Order: sequence, then structure tokens, then C-alpha cells
Amino acid sequence: MGEGSLAVAETRTQSLSKAEQRKLDSDHLRDPLLSELSNDDVRFTEDAVQLLKFHGSYQQHHRELRKTDKVRSWQMMLRLRSPGGRIPARLFLALDDLSNRLGDGTLRATTRQAFQMHGIAKADLKEVIGTIVRNMGSTLAACGDINRNVMAPPAPFEKGGYPVARRLADEIADLLSPEAAEGAYLDLWVDGDLSYRFKPSRAVQKARKRQSEGGVFSGSTEEPLYGDTYLPRKFKVAVTVPGDNSVDLLTQDIGLVAFTDPSGDLRGCNVYVGGGMGRTHNKEETFARTADPLGYVDAADVLDVVQAILALQRDHGDREVRKHARMKYLLHDKGIQWFRDTLCATYFKGSLKGLRNEPKAKLLDYLGWHRQKAGMWFVGLPLLCGRLNGALKAGLRELVETYQLEIRLTANQDLLLCNIGTSQRASIRTQLEALGFEVPEAPAPLARHAIACPALPTCGLAITESERILPDVLDRLDAQLRRLEIEKSLLVRMTGCPNGCARPYMAELGLVGNGVNQYQLWLGGTPNLQRLARPYLEKLPLDDLETTIEPLLLSWKAAGGRRSFGDHIEKLGDQEVSALLTASA
Repeated sequence: MGEGSLAVAETRTQSLSKAEQRKLDSDHLRDPLLSELSNDDVRFTEDAVQLLKFHGSYQQHHRELRKTDKVRSWQMMLRLRSPGGRIPARLFLALDDLSNRLGDGTLRATTRQAFQMHGIAKADLKEVIGTIVRNMGSTLAACGDINRNVMAPPAPFEKGGYPVARRLADEIADLLSPEAAEGAYLDLWVDGDLSYRFKPSRAVQKARKRQSEGGVFSGSTEEPLYGDTYLPRKFKVAVTVPGDNSVDLLTQDIGLVAFTDPSGDLRGCNVYVGGGMGRTHNKEETFARTADPLGYVDAADVLDVVQAILALQRDHGDREVRKHARMKYLLHDKGIQWFRDTLCATYFKGSLKGLRNEPKAKLLDYLGWHRQKAGMWFVGLPLLCGRLNGALKAGLRELVETYQLEIRLTANQDLLLCNIGTSQRASIRTQLEALGFEVPEAPAPLARHAIACPALPTCGLAITESERILPDVLDRLDAQLRRLEIEKSLLVRMTGCPNGCARPYMAELGLVGNGVNQYQLWLGGTPNLQRLARPYLEKLPLDDLETTIEPLLLSWKAAGGRRSFGDHIEKLGDQEVSALLTASA
């Protein structure tokens, strides 16, 4: 361990917060989960619940059942680890069976390109996770103070940098997976069967050996990268190709833009650091933030710079105040120059260069039919809020099972069916039309890029509704735009609380729950997700949405509609926007 890391570690062990002590005492995320799995209680204790997150699950209390069915009101949400959103056919079929038999009958595509299952009883959790592991899946580190699911453009193009970005996402997921905790995970869920360990590439194996060297080494031989208390808070990574912002790159702790040479090999990456969405109402010290550009690294150094950045956050992130623990606050407090200097002095021995030029970013969604490669196709299907249930879920299962199709999930909560042979296109198109996807590339403009978090009734943080009412909100906004004869659309995102799981602070119009049927109004993001929105109203009753924003829409229309709605808000400025909102009151 380097001197800087050693000093930080010694300071940290002198006085640990309850959250940090819990991790340290857990035997690498094993106890007390292991003992509580076998008891007859319908819920886990608080200590076990906090460790359960590292295994991909949250304990939830169904608010609409707690008065009528106190046993079933306690249930588990389970989130998968699926780098780049890839779900093999075998895994999807297993998830479909599990959700019908042991869940609430639904699957949900998340905004981090993974499936969630809801409604799992504590007594069934081991069977569910064990079945997932035995069918090519994992839930390890899908939640918790650790690197979460690694995002990448899900489109299975075999051209440009797309294959490299997908492969790099897989490699980073393996690179940043915990070592001792993986053993604990397999102990808990598949009775210690080590044949299900991740199998990293040779390049990742070499990089992981370097986790025991210099400042990157945590001091723990069992968890050389993370250390025995893991990270101060969650950590998020995304990889993309130049110009493709399907992954909301600037909202990540680490964002990588992969450049390739003419033969398709990785040249290097632009690196961005310190993005994050979560905040807390009425606490100005918490805020959403977009990532800073760090620099460009050559291909040989990409894996090393990623684990070096994580190690820096491990040592310098705030472990005393959890609301101040994300890496974005470290960047805000210390600045990018301090971050760069510290990284290169202690953790990263490669070279950081100036950023390479990138084309203007676009929010791509891959909806409709696309050529995957010669003789093979994929089709993108819009799923508003990402929820799969009923006839749609059954129909997709039939397609996946019949044709052994791979599924890839998008950050926009949509779904791609991949590896479709040319001879299969006609029959699959007919079956999709029967499921309501006659023209999958042309959903309603407002719905195309709108996303929402699950919120009520199961999320313990939800203040008010989100997923269940987004379709109605979009219908109301669509009717308003038609009435005002405005033909352009805008990017809408909605959450039931300020944690920002649907990344509302990047939207042109963001609604953030702040009371029963009341929302903060955020305005001014961009359609390509490059600028933070700003809050303009603290508590907007949802019933007043149209009358409140109509003066802004009319102002946008009067300006000619050449700019996006978010750019129009930015040009108006805070004072004029506030005046127009006041005029509607």
C-alpha cells in the first residue's frame, strides 16, 4: 500500500460510523445474512438489509398491503448485474418463470440497463438468486456501496466502436467486481459453488493483479481493491462511443468515450469523472452534478485508470456523512486539478493527455429495425416505464423461446430483440404487430424518451407517484402541445423522490416528487443530455401542471421553435422564466 493510502486507512479505522462498522464486521458481506436466511421471520433485520443491497436486493414494504396483509407486505426487490444490458435467452426465460412463480408477475427494465424483479418473499430469495446464477446471471453488486451495473450502448452493431464499448463494459464489470465478497455471494446463494465465479479476460486478470500494488492497494489481501469496508457510497461507470449518449454519460462517476482505429481496435478513451444525480430536498449541500473532463488515456492504460479512480474515491470519499459520500462531492470540494494531481501522484502511473475531439452527442434509442450484421437484424421495442407484464410479457417470452433471441436493455427502459435471422424477420414482425408493435420506431414523441422511477407503492424512499402516473402526465402534455399547435417535442422525466433514479435533473422538463401529488419543477436540460436542469418551483400540484407551464410553451412557440425547449429556457434566463411561471399563478 502506498503511504497516502496507508495513512487514509489508518485514520479510517480509528473511528468508524455505524454503516462502515457494519461492513467491516460482516465477514465480507456474509453476516448476519447467512444466519437470517434460514430463520422463519418474514423480513431481515436492519443490519442484514444493508448488506443485502450488495447482493442486489432491497427489502421493501408494500404500502398498499401493509394494513391488509402484513406478511405479504414485506417483500424483496431484486436487481440484476448485466453489463451493457445483455440478457441471454436462457436467463430471460428463467427470469420470466421466477417472476411468475415467486414474484409479482412482472419484470422491469431499469434506467441502468438491468431487469428488476418485485414481490419476492424472503423465504424464496435464495431460490430466486440461485436460479439466476445457475442460468448465466448475477445480482452481485447491483446495489450497495460498490461499483454498480456498467452501462454501454446496447445496440449489437458489429461496426465502428460498438463491439469495443460492449467488451470494455464487460471487462470493467469484472475488473471492479469484489474478490472476497464474490465468495460470500456464492456461499449464500449457491452453497459455495465456485464454478460460478466470474471468468475475466486475460487483460482483466493482469489488471486485477496490479490491485495489490502501490496506492491502488487497499491494504486488505482479501479485498485488494475495495478494502474491507468497500466504498463510501455507490459508484457508477458507463462506456460509449463518440457521439452516442444513450448511456447519459455525464451522470456517471466515471464516463468513458472509446475511440477505435480503422481496424476496430481500441485506441484509448476520453475520461469524465464526478457525475451523479442523487440529492435531498431542503439540503442545499446535496445536489445533482455533471461529470468533469479528466483527460484521454491510451488503450493500454484504460483498465488501470478506472481502478485508480475507484481507489482514490475509496480513500478520499466522505465516510462520515453518507449524504456527502459520492465522488461528485469530492470533485466539487477539491476541484478537478486536485483530483488529477492526486490520481497521478498516488494511484495512476500512466499518462493523462488532453481530450480528443468528439462529435456532438445524441440521445440514441435504436427503436425499430436495424441491420446487426450481414444476415442478422435486431429490433428495438419501446416500453414506457420499462414494465413488462401480462400479454406483452408472455408474447415476448414466446418470441425469445422460439427463436432463442438475446435481449438487450437500454438506459431509456426500452428493449432490443437481437440476433434475428433474415428468414425470421417476417414471422417475428407479424408476432410483434399482434403485441402492439406495428411501427416500433414511431412511439408518441413525448413517450419516446420519457422515463420514470418505480416510486409507489414499493419504494421506501418514494414521496409520491411516478411510474404509475407518467402515461397520464404524457397524455396531458401531448394534448396541451396539440392545442397550442406546437409540433416539437421535449424530454420529460419523472421521479417520486429527489434521489433521481430516472435522472430527472438532465431533462428539459423534470418532475421530482416533493409531497402528495406535488412535484418540484426542473427546467432547462437538453435533448442530448448535456446540461443540468434547474429547479424553478418547489411544490407544483400536479393538477396545475398545464396552466403553470403554458406561458413558457407559448414563449417557446413565439420564438419560432428553432431551439429545443431546454435551450429556450436557458436563453430566457432565470428571471424571465420565473416571471412567466408567476404569470400563470
